[in-house]
Amino acid sequence: MLLLGSLAAAQSPKKSDYLGNIARCNGSDLTSLAARIDACTALIDSGQATPTALAIAYNNRGNAHTAKGDFDRAIPDFDQSIKLDPTSAKPFNNRGAAYLRKGEYDLALKAFDQAIKLNPNYGRALVNRAGVYLKKNEYDRAVRDYDEAIRLEPNLEAAWSGRCWTRAILGSLQAALEDCNKVLQSWPNDAATYDSRGLIHLKMGQADAAIDDFSSALRFDPKLASALYGRGLARLRNGDKAGGDADISEARTIHAGLDDEFIRYGVRDSN
Repeated sequence: MLLLGSLAAAQSPKKSDYLGNIARCNGSDLTSLAARIDACTALIDSGQATPTALAIAYNNRGNAHTAKGDFDRAIPDFDQSIKLDPTSAKPFNNRGAAYLRKGEYDLALKAFDQAIKLNPNYGRALVNRAGVYLKKNEYDRAVRDYDEAIRLEPNLEAAWSGRCWTRAILGSLQAALEDCNKVLQSWPNDAATYDSRGLIHLKMGQADAAIDDFSSALRFDPKLASALYGRGLARLRNGDKAGGDADISEARTIHAGLDDEFIRYGVRDSN
């Protein structure tokens, strides 16, 4: 989840519609993304906001664009927010998140580095930077960021789940299993963590447990390609060639390149 600032704390509005725009720009009352964007735009165009309030409005509008998947509109908003308040870590983190989702990993890394420089205790930015390291296959660096995020924010689910996945790839299977189990105790509907635990069991040679975990992941996210592929491998290892081949074929239609990815994870298709 991207982090939002409090516009209300930065501005003393005089009109009821202005107050309403502040609330909607901050995403209160389950405001739709389109309404949030419109409200932030109205605040930006009003000529009434202070520079601090404008920085928050641009940041909030950028978050709404990111949530819609419109990264090319989100990034200029974060740029403007940073220009108005270069001491705030949040728009740097949010710009990094947009670049990460856009697949521009070097730019994402640069943004997260700056967010962490401004706020070394920013657990979410550390988790996000770890996500870049995962994409760049720099797993040891990812683990270090997850470790630090957990130290700073022990209840940050994404840090435990991400470290579980990274440790599974690196082969620290028992430690990875403990991380995943911790996440699922508090968040039992997390598809990604079931997927990670499925990989752990697959690498441990526990095909039945792997199938159960991958199937659980798919109950919550039916198009999770890595879970389909992993379940297919586990089914093949159990002698279920038809079921295994069907899962792997479906996974490949969703996400090309899974064969190479699982080889990198230390798991090979037995076909």
